Amino acid sequence: MKLNYKRTIFIGFAFFAIIAFWQFYDNEIPKILKYTFGLGETATGAVMAMDNVLALFLLPVFGTLSDKTETKIGKRMPYIIIGTVLSIIFLFVLIAVARNSGSLLLFIGILLLLLISMGIFRSPAVSLMPDLTPAPVRSSANAIINLMGTLGGIYVLVMTKLLLVDGDNPAAADYMPFTLSVIICMAVGIGILVLKIKENAIKKEIKEEGGLLSLGDELEEGSSFREKTTVSKEVEKSLRFLLVSVFLWYTAYNAVTTAFSRFVVEVWDMRNGDYATCLLVATVAATLSYVPIAYISGEIGRKKTILIGIVIMATGYITAGLFPSFSFFINICFVMVGIGWATINVNSYPMVVEMCKAGDIGKFTGLYYTFSMAAQVFTPIFSGFLLEHISYKTLFPYSFIFSVLAFMTMLMVKHGDTRPDKKKSILENFDIDD
Repeated sequence: MKLNYKRTIFIGFAFFAIIAFWQFYDNEIPKILKYTFGLGETATGAVMAMDNVLALFLLPVFGTLSDKTETKIGKRMPYIIIGTVLSIIFLFVLIAVARNSGSLLLFIGILLLLLISMGIFRSPAVSLMPDLTPAPVRSSANAIINLMGTLGGIYVLVMTKLLLVDGDNPAAADYMPFTLSVIICMAVGIGILVLKIKENAIKKEIKEEGGLLSLGDELEEGSSFREKTTVSKEVEKSLRFLLVSVFLWYTAYNAVTTAFSRFVVEVWDMRNGDYATCLLVATVAATLSYVPIAYISGEIGRKKTILIGIVIMATGYITAGLFPSFSFFINICFVMVGIGWATINVNSYPMVVEMCKAGDIGKFTGLYYTFSMAAQVFTPIFSGFLLEHISYKTLFPYSFIFSVLAFMTMLMVKHGDTRPDKKKSILENFDIDD
C-alpha cells in the first residue's frame, strides 16, 4: 500500500498553521508581557505556563469528543475549523486591542481565550493524519507532517526578521504587520486543508482498501503480539529514570525557547527580531540532522545516541552563555542545540514505548507527555524567577545544569534501549515520534 504524498501534504497544512502559531506565542508573548505591561520574569513565566496547564486538560477532552463526533464534514474538521476561526479572532483582538489597552487583565483574559481556542483543534488535528493514512505508511506520513510543521516555524521566524521592528524600545514595536502574517499563515493553512481534504470520503476509501487496521484491531483479532501489561520492577525503575530525564531536558530546553527573545535584548542588546536568526539556525540544523541521527541510533542504540545528544546540547548552552555580546559564532552554538535536541527527540519516546507491553502504549504515552508538559509548566516560572532576581545571564547556565542532571539520570536507564530498524526510505528519518 502506497502513501498518497499529495494528500498527506494537504493534511500537513494543519501542522503548518499550528507550529506557526506556537512559534509566535513562545517568542513574542513573553516580550509583550515584559516590555508592554512591565510584568516581572517570574510572573511572565507563570503566564507562559498557562498553555501547558490547559493542554493537560483540553487535549484529552477534545481528542475524546472528536472521537465521538459524526458530521457531514467528518469527525475532526468541525473542531479544526471552529478552533482556527476562534484562534484567529482572539489573536487579532489580543494584539490590536488588548495589547494597546493598557489593561493587563484584559490581555491575559483574551490570551486565555486564545489558548482555549487552540486547545479545541490541536488533538483533532493530530488525529487527522492516522485517521486518513493507511496504517503501513503512517511513519512516512508522520515525517511529512513534521516537515510541514517545521516549515510553519521557519515561516514565522523569517517574518519576525522582516516585519518586526522595535528600534530601541520593544514596548513601541508595531506588531500588527507581523501578527497579520501569522494570521494569514493560519488561515491559508487551514483553508487549504478544508478545501482539499474530504475527511469522510477519504476514510471510506481507505477502509475499503483495508488500510485502517491498527495495532488495537490486530490485538482484538488474537494477534500473538498481545502480552501482559505489567512490567518488572527493574524495567519500572528504568522507566522512572527515563521520565525524570524527559522532565529535566525539557526543563533545560523550554527555558531557552521562552526566554531567549528577552535575553537577547537585555544581555546582547539585539533588536528588531534579530534573535530569530539563532532560532532559525537551530531549526534548520535539527531538520538536517534527522537522517544521520537515525543512522547513528541504528549503529549504537538509542540510549547512547541520547547521551551524545545531551552532551552536544549542553555544550551549546554553556558556550553561548560565555559570549558577553552577540557574535556570529553564537549561531554555531545554536546549531549544536538544534542537533542535540533533535537527537533526544527522535529517540526518547520510542524508548518509553519499548518498556511497555502492547496493551499499555496509550498509558505510557500519557506518562511521557505528563512529564514533558510538567517541565514546561515548571521551567518558565522557576527560570523566570532566576532571571528576575539574580541575572539574565543565569539562562544558559540554568539550561546547562539541567542538561547535566538529565545526562546523569539517563545513565541510570538500563532498559528500553534498542537499535531501531533501518528506515525503508530517507523520508521516514523525519518521523519524530514525540
